Amino acid sequence: MSSHSFFALLSRMKYISRWALMRNASSESLSEHTLETAILAHALVTLHNTRFLKTGETPLSADRAATLALLHDAPEVLTGDLPTPVKYHSEHLREAYKQVEAGACASLLGLLPEDLRAAYAPLLSPENDEAALWKYVKAADKLSALIKCMEERKAGNCEFLRAEESLRGILRGMGLPALGCFMEEFLPAYEEPLDGMV
Repeated sequence: MSSHSFFALLSRMKYISRWALMRNASSESLSEHTLETAILAHALVTLHNTRFLKTGETPLSADRAATLALLHDAPEVLTGDLPTPVKYHSEHLREAYKQVEAGACASLLGLLPEDLRAAYAPLLSPENDEAALWKYVKAADKLSALIKCMEERKAGNCEFLRAEESLRGILRGMGLPALGCFMEEFLPAYEEPLDGMV
């Protein structure tokens, strides 16, 4: 592979389908998911900074959160989207998939010229100094999945009901006030038809 094919390979995210084991009323590509995750990560960090920042606490970068979210699933252009029931079936599979994902990240970095690798390395794998931001990216990732489940339910597809219930529980357990605020204040609008939104 060329050391100049990183961006061309990322553009193939539009061909990676999510929710492969589920019957979908509407398909969702990895590109669609990452865009929505980036929008949600930006919103969650903005809510945190605007409404929940403690006195003396340094604001987080909403722009950086959005950038991290845009590439949070980039390794899947090499691995595909491993379905959640498979990925989390056992501790052994989780650990094996982490190794596969780390290898995919290393391979992706190898597709960049040497002088660009340091800029992209922290975007492909969590850095300790950005752990606070990655919490919001993870929350946005789960929130995007919840929204997909809600859309499927609205389309009359009962296939996603259990996933929706599970994701709501996971999100409630994350303990992020900005996330709770988003779910209470903004998530109900996702149930509205277009003419009820505008």
